[in-house]
Amino acid sequence: MSEEILINVTPVETRVALVENGMLQEAYVERTRNKGIVGNIYKGKVVRVLPGMEAAFVDIGLERAAFIHASDVAELGGDSDSSAPRTVPDIRSLLREGQSIIVQVTKDPIGTKGARLTTHLSIPSRYLVYMPAMSHIGISQRIEDETERKRLRDLIQSVARDYELDAGGYIVRTAAESVGEDDIRRDMDYLNRLSTSIMEGARDVQAPGVIYEDLPLFIRTVRDLVRVQTEKIRIDSRESCEKLLAFADRFVEQLREMIEFYPGERPLFDLYSVEDEIQKALSRHVQLKSGGHALIDQTEAMTTIDVNTGAFVGHRNLEETIFKTNLEAARAISRQLRLRNLGGIIIIDFIDMADLEHQRQVLRMLEKMLERDHARTKITGVSELGLVEMTRKRTTESLGQLLCEPCPVCNGRGFLKTPETVCYEIFREIMRVNRAYDVEGLLVMASQSVIDRLLDEDSDNVADLETFIGKTIKFQVELVYSQEQYDVVLL
Repeated sequence: MSEEILINVTPVETRVALVENGMLQEAYVERTRNKGIVGNIYKGKVVRVLPGMEAAFVDIGLERAAFIHASDVAELGGDSDSSAPRTVPDIRSLLREGQSIIVQVTKDPIGTKGARLTTHLSIPSRYLVYMPAMSHIGISQRIEDETERKRLRDLIQSVARDYELDAGGYIVRTAAESVGEDDIRRDMDYLNRLSTSIMEGARDVQAPGVIYEDLPLFIRTVRDLVRVQTEKIRIDSRESCEKLLAFADRFVEQLREMIEFYPGERPLFDLYSVEDEIQKALSRHVQLKSGGHALIDQTEAMTTIDVNTGAFVGHRNLEETIFKTNLEAARAISRQLRLRNLGGIIIIDFIDMADLEHQRQVLRMLEKMLERDHARTKITGVSELGLVEMTRKRTTESLGQLLCEPCPVCNGRGFLKTPETVCYEIFREIMRVNRAYDVEGLLVMASQSVIDRLLDEDSDNVADLETFIGKTIKFQVELVYSQEQYDVVLL
């Protein structure tokens, strides 16, 4: 499988596209005026302690106070990696109002929710994540070979003795598979300098204030997204390309030959049809090649996905048609979850399958495709109602939330009242106004579609209403009104 990373840099935003076999799989956007803050470290001030929620709100200098749960507060002298079951302590024994606290953002503010915080700091590099509050070495679960896991654990323990960081713990990232001592030592050099800088900043910064900001998106790409199958990293900004090369020279020398400046006149994202795929990812409708389709609806509580055969009629029998549609949908859904960056609870309503073996194969296909996902996923299996329930770790806003806003016409509902419904609302409003005020006549101001209906299909009802109230009703089209807007004016 070939994989390329495309980076589009402009003064106002940076966009990254992960392309596998010519197909867009993941997209990331970072805007200059509204950068994500996951990974940033702050000195915050506790503004409110909530014993009933075992949590607190912390001011870190953002518009909304951030949220921290008692389980995310490291107890003084405690070990966050103790294998014994941990009981959540009383938040009042950990934090008090007005207290300064060093915290790291684990989730961006999403919707009306503030950022999510933790005091269990984690400082990432290319191959390692240093965690001062831990005391052990963890290995990425995606490194499955036991011999390699043991080699990496022994290597980390050996190299860590030469640094001040041996008091903390490490998580070895998937990218560290098969790397040598020099690469690990280079990473620890970087982490040692960075952690020293953070500790110095923690002493000097006044709360609320930022101590450490994570790397910009185009550099994080090299640190976090590059895998064994990555062949090229193409970037269309010469200045950013030079910074990327400098970062690679310092920390990941073997990636230098992958980095390539793209000078072409045709936009880089157009060349790979990335722009078209992003536009499609903003639609709730996902078309399958067979003719079937899936509908994706994202709400604050969860994301629901409904699979339908659509125009696909199959060639053999109904069960085979359903099975093939579901298999194709499983592949498409796994891609859409990554591309749209959907997180939280996800409910998938595949077409009902009577054959248990077909159910297992569809589930296996979904699990296999999600193995490529950088975010952590968990599938609970098929429920009694035939639904596949799963979760996907959410740390930032989805693509739709980032690029779009609720429709001002329908207020985010996704549908409008029909002209007929609005007409009947107007009739009821006229009756209320007639009872409350003694006037000579009434003027109805509404959109073109509503006025057209009042003067055509409902003209008989308007005439009956005029006779009933004994007053003249006039109409006026307001071009700036939406279909649901109207006013009844007294004359």
